[in-house]
Amino acid sequence: MPPITEIEKCDGCKSEGEPLCEQVCPGDLMRLSPEQKGYCVQPRDCWDCMCCIKACPKGALETRIPYQIGYRNAKLIPMMGTNNITWTCIDINGKTERFQYVTRTAGTGEEEEW
Repeated sequence: MPPITEIEKCDGCKSEGEPLCEQVCPGDLMRLSPEQKGYCVQPRDCWDCMCCIKACPKGALETRIPYQIGYRNAKLIPMMGTNNITWTCIDINGKTERFQYVTRTAGTGEEEEW
């Protein structure tokens, strides 16, 4: 499920060096197109980690749930908050549900060590 870029929303992080999607991609797969829009250079190599989607300040990146799981037009959209993440799930009929979860390191004041 590589990220899909909504061209109208993406501003390439205003082209100030590396856009956030490129900075956070652990597979080094995100780049800016000549039009200064983020995109995945090797979709088949995408790890589906959603780091780029969570980091995008414009909400220009999204993932589509595979046909086998959610059918066409279903979406799963994350929105990162300071101490939480909100997932918006849109099913094939357009029904929208939101789920909010506290992040693992919320309130601890330090990053979790692995």
